[in-house]
Amino acid sequence: MEATYIKRKKDGRINIKWGNKGDRVLRWTLVVLTILTVVSFLFFNYAGLELGSAIRETAYNLNVMFLEPALSHLDLGEAMYQVVVTLSLAFLATVIGAIIAFFLSLMAATNLAPVGVTRIVRVFVAIIRAVPTVLWVLIFAIAAGLGSEAAVLGMLFHSIAYLVKAFSEAFEEVDKGILEALRSIGADWWHIVKSGVLPSTFTYLLSWIFLRFEINFGVAVAMGAAAGAGGIGFDLFMASGFYFDMREVGFITYAILIVAFLLEVISTRLKKRYFPATTE
Repeated sequence: MEATYIKRKKDGRINIKWGNKGDRVLRWTLVVLTILTVVSFLFFNYAGLELGSAIRETAYNLNVMFLEPALSHLDLGEAMYQVVVTLSLAFLATVIGAIIAFFLSLMAATNLAPVGVTRIVRVFVAIIRAVPTVLWVLIFAIAAGLGSEAAVLGMLFHSIAYLVKAFSEAFEEVDKGILEALRSIGADWWHIVKSGVLPSTFTYLLSWIFLRFEINFGVAVAMGAAAGAGGIGFDLFMASGFYFDMREVGFITYAILIVAFLLEVISTRLKKRYFPATTE
């Protein structure tokens, strides 16, 4: 049953509405998005579209792609090497980003840094986070040229902004009593961080790092083509955009899905074994 929303008017009358403000905002947002979707379909150019033929060709391509996967322009060893390249790009961006984000997040946490400093850091990372990763990669591709450097720098920027928000929120959840006790015995700022903040948040920090690594792997696949960073993403782009080899596209897609699944399994098992607090 929906909750009632009661508002007293200036003349003393009471206005009763079903649902709270959040429910109404969500409802109207869905209505507006639905209308915009319908209007967008009306503005499409349907000239020359044969729906029956399009459906048949799509079904054929999907059948070839996922039921008949095969390598023709790559051998298995080269494909696995390119997967490792993609993993390396994601790993490099995640590790460097996590190190930088750790120190920035100490300045972004309200219980560890002055208010002025936290506001500056939070505004800075919010601006970076608002720009999609692909745009950062394209920006660095213009500045540094196409290649793995642009991909790593683009992923690095967004990883830093993402992890600063996650880390700083974890730091702010530390029990105030622990910090006050350390301050009362004369501990300096770094000792408070080392002895009070890190032991309480270490498992959460690693969980966020694992999650960001999984995200960066998917981004590295896309950036392999967009920024010329190489890896399995570039081979996927070549197979689909130049060779039009649906069988190779299917094989590479399966390889990416298997690696992503293995990363999720490894991450979950490590957290359950070494950091059980994060899985409860």
